[in-house]
Amino acid sequence: MIYYIKGIVDEILDDGVVLECNDIGYKICMTHRDIQKLQNKNEKIKIYTYQQIKEDENVLYGFLNKEELNIFKMLISVSGVGPKAAVSILSTVTASDFILAVVTNNEKMIVKAQGVGKKTAQRIILELKDKFKDVDLTQGEQDEETININGLDENEAIGALMALGYSRKEAFFAVSKVSSQANSLEDIIKLSLKVLMKG
Repeated sequence: MIYYIKGIVDEILDDGVVLECNDIGYKICMTHRDIQKLQNKNEKIKIYTYQQIKEDENVLYGFLNKEELNIFKMLISVSGVGPKAAVSILSTVTASDFILAVVTNNEKMIVKAQGVGKKTAQRIILELKDKFKDVDLTQGEQDEETININGLDENEAIGALMALGYSRKEAFFAVSKVSSQANSLEDIIKLSLKVLMKG
């Protein structure tokens, strides 16, 4: 399985890019939002990938950050959601907005994506909300217990970040760092992801 490819943008397509790496051109399907960020050809970039292998085709899907790759994998684990629908959703909403839509049961945000109906959106929320809620937040040191920011319980925000692959310590650090700037769950998730993506 190819985890990421680092190379030069050779061509920008409507549905992705051709990335040249070691004299080989890889066609990588990407979200519209990521494609818009790649305005310059001959730019060296790193794309995190998911490889779909079928009898008659071999397709690479790519993302500019690991968070969206992880959400993509979650989406295609949902019954009836394929890679194209997952890309459509992530072309419409950011990683933080998608997490927020799931934890707040906001199906309207998900159905904005082309080709995604109400029933599919409801199924996505039903199946993925449990993944966020199932993250164990009780383990860890005593000074990293449940925290509250502006009266809001932050367990869901930390759980959502952990479901994306971050450790409890990383998630707690990010949420606590943005506490003074956050006024809502949406703010907490968005700002925390910015902190984590900066490393």
